[in-house]
Amino acid sequence: MWKVINEFLVSVDDFVWGIPLMVLILAGGILLTTRLGLLQMRRLPLALKWMFKNEEEGDGEISSFAALCTALSATIGTGNIVGVATAVCAGGPGALFWMLVAAFFGMATKYAEGLLAVKYRVVAEDGHSLGGPFYYIEKGMGSNWKWLAKIFAFFGVCVGLFGIGTFSQVNGISSAVQNFFDPDKANCIAIPFLGSYSWAVVISSLILSLCVALILIGGLKRIATVSQIIVPFMAVIYFVFSICLILFNIREIPAAVVMVVKGAFNPEAVTGGVVGSMIVAMQKGIARGIFSNEAGLGSAPIAAAAAQSKEPVRQGLVSMTGTFIDTIVICTLTGLSIVLTGAWQVEGLEGVQVTTYAFQNGLPIPAQVSAFVLMICLVFFAFTTILGWDYYSERCLEYLTGGHKKTILTYRWLYIFAVFIGPYMTVKAVWTIADIFNGLMAIPNMIALFVLSGVVVRETRSFFRDGKHKM
Repeated sequence: MWKVINEFLVSVDDFVWGIPLMVLILAGGILLTTRLGLLQMRRLPLALKWMFKNEEEGDGEISSFAALCTALSATIGTGNIVGVATAVCAGGPGALFWMLVAAFFGMATKYAEGLLAVKYRVVAEDGHSLGGPFYYIEKGMGSNWKWLAKIFAFFGVCVGLFGIGTFSQVNGISSAVQNFFDPDKANCIAIPFLGSYSWAVVISSLILSLCVALILIGGLKRIATVSQIIVPFMAVIYFVFSICLILFNIREIPAAVVMVVKGAFNPEAVTGGVVGSMIVAMQKGIARGIFSNEAGLGSAPIAAAAAQSKEPVRQGLVSMTGTFIDTIVICTLTGLSIVLTGAWQVEGLEGVQVTTYAFQNGLPIPAQVSAFVLMICLVFFAFTTILGWDYYSERCLEYLTGGHKKTILTYRWLYIFAVFIGPYMTVKAVWTIADIFNGLMAIPNMIALFVLSGVVVRETRSFFRDGKHKM
């Protein structure tokens, strides 16, 4: 039965993530990059400066840094550790190249999303903010396009419940915990209708579900508070260990870089024909890159809309740093680690096992120590992603239902239940489901970005022409 389901999901995924969608997302990023004059390169230093410098005035619920951490909490997750591994294994080292290409243009996309989110957001009298693609579609494109906004919101709910928010993150956590505490599945329990699972998986799912429930009850401010603590701390730890791995294997870097570039355009030359064509490398790299940094999906602007910012351009620049940190920094480090150590070529490894192999064989420290560090990073990265995506999907549901509290509360408990059952989904099915909903969510958002690109350009030119960036 699982085989039939997997085959069906793969066929749907191949259709959704076909060449048209890849062209749509890349074309949007290229269009914005061109019209904004390579803003992601010229204004990156300013964006990084403003990342830590909050505005003193402005509507919203949380600071710009808290909004960024909330957005990063939803992006820095299994996509950085497991997603990169699956992309390189399925598409060869060249997938990393296309992941970075998508991220470069994705920075311009993420900038536009953050700008539009603040420009068209709605702030209630109690300070409650609601914004994102559903509002910049409805208010920016006109009320006649409200149906498109509702489609986006619907897919946003599905992505949270069945895609990035739950199954893939929890599956990554449980796999990492099992690989560390019970790699041989020596201590298992039979679960009716599901099969035999390690006690490590069962216990971790219970603890995770409880922690998620306790935090989600506190709403956005509690999620933002947790994210501001965990995200920077774990990102620094992962960055340091990855840099150490690369430095200890620095002699292999030139060959690894050549392998990545050559594999991007001629995968067979690198993989010996094991991986298919250049299209496969592009598809896996772009899909996993977007899964990781979410540029083009329209999720991050939902958090950006809650920022205490009065300048849409400023918040757009801060939002842009999310893609830079997530993919160009963290995913690159993961990908290089996997290529340098040859982990992607080891047969029998899947998902987090690939990255674990890279850390265990690339660092001159006991294998158990490196595996433990990776497990902790993955657990906390994925945990914050679960929290961030609950916020996103609840905001989408709030838009769909007009803020019906009982419906949102019911959804919250369904979300927690999805977290609980996540470990019992197969790895392949989990990532395929996530890919499908990612693609469907991106379509209405990218349409809006094309239509509103002129608004983004006008706002940007006005902001810098008036010298507001010097204030």
